[in-house]
Amino acid sequence: MDIYTIIFLALAVFIFLRLRNVLGQRTGTERPPFDRAARDVVQGAPDSNVVPMPGAIVDQPSAAPTADVTPTADRWKGVAEPGTPLAAGLDSILAQDASFDPRHFISGAKGAYEMIVLAFANGDRRALKDLLSSEVFESFDAVIKDREKNEQKTETRFVSIDKAELVNAEVRDRNAQLTVRFVSQMISVTRDKSGAIVDGNAEKVSDITDVWTFARDIASRDPNWKLVGTGSVN
Repeated sequence: MDIYTIIFLALAVFIFLRLRNVLGQRTGTERPPFDRAARDVVQGAPDSNVVPMPGAIVDQPSAAPTADVTPTADRWKGVAEPGTPLAAGLDSILAQDASFDPRHFISGAKGAYEMIVLAFANGDRRALKDLLSSEVFESFDAVIKDREKNEQKTETRFVSIDKAELVNAEVRDRNAQLTVRFVSQMISVTRDKSGAIVDGNAEKVSDITDVWTFARDIASRDPNWKLVGTGSVN
């Protein structure tokens, strides 16, 4: 055995001993290798016994509340006094339509009020059909036809809507009905074909109080309310 063979054997023994110290040796008591995929499946299983640690899931949306925690006495604050028929009517609507929000309704009703008044003045039947019940549309249409027959035109301009407040709420069969009192200021005048004024005053701001009732089928997917009744207070 020459000197080179002895050197190579010594190097081989040295390398083997170094690897043994670094990697260790199997004794039969080692832990199995970590399996990330298996861990994810177990934690995601509904019947898993694994309990995630607090803070482990930071981007999971919190669950929506399952019940209305607002005290009944304060539920309609600013809209209806507790114990009144109006509050009871609102409760009955909410019981059948969990998405009902009277404040949102009032905001929408103000917009509908202005749209309907202007559409009626302009004789815009298409706009009115989408906003009125068939009975109310027929009565509005009759007035529009009368104006057209007499070759008259109505001009209406809103100055302001000073108040819109709920005065009644109820559920009839599947229909929720809400009655709103509108207090507004507007200028309205009707002219004949020559432009002469036959009704109203083009320079006068009039105070108007209207009491309108809106309704919608609670069981329907259609969220829109329609005007089903009109009245005015002089």
